[in-house]
Amino acid sequence: MICDLISDLHGFYPQLEGGDLLIVAGDLTARDTQSEYFKFLCWIDKLNYKKKIVISGNHDNLVQKHGVVGDNDAFEYLCDSGTEFKGLKIYGSPWTKTFEGMNPHCKAFTVDTEEELAEKFALIPSDVDILITHGPPFAILDMTEDGKQVGSTALMANHICAKGYRPKLWVFGHIHEGYGQDGPYQWNKTKYVNASHVNEKYKPVNKPVRIEL
Repeated sequence: MICDLISDLHGFYPQLEGGDLLIVAGDLTARDTQSEYFKFLCWIDKLNYKKKIVISGNHDNLVQKHGVVGDNDAFEYLCDSGTEFKGLKIYGSPWTKTFEGMNPHCKAFTVDTEEELAEKFALIPSDVDILITHGPPFAILDMTEDGKQVGSTALMANHICAKGYRPKLWVFGHIHEGYGQDGPYQWNKTKYVNASHVNEKYKPVNKPVRIEL
């Protein structure tokens, strides 16, 4: 199965090859306007995949306020919910934690503490094959430009360590500098992908990640 993975579009919509499954892991527009969501919908509608899955990120305020903006027949939107494709169970969660200096206009699907995140992530089933979260777990493709690891400890502690999640694939973004692939780790056989399309300067320099499952 051919999968294309992308996150943190921020208004940039690259040409994609098509395949079986497309996953978009949040931050869909540059300025969170209705017209930009229309451009996103036009882009994703034209892409040739058997299934397209989208979750939100912290920049997607209109989606949190109104639900999916526009006609979403072109894709399936997940928000603390799941779906299936070719026998694989897929789950999407948009939640991340606020941080000091965060733009007040970029706080969609955010909470203030890891304890609150843990409540959101407790909804994730333990038998998921493909997990999509907007943010990364702590210490996995989560390092910022100044060398800090800022992924969620709730995801790491509660879902990798305690619950022993074994998804085949875990897709996220949010930390643009963490772009790339890591794994599968020997201890849980998961392929982790930070699929951020833009870098820390919001330039669309990172290619969509294409993998075969």
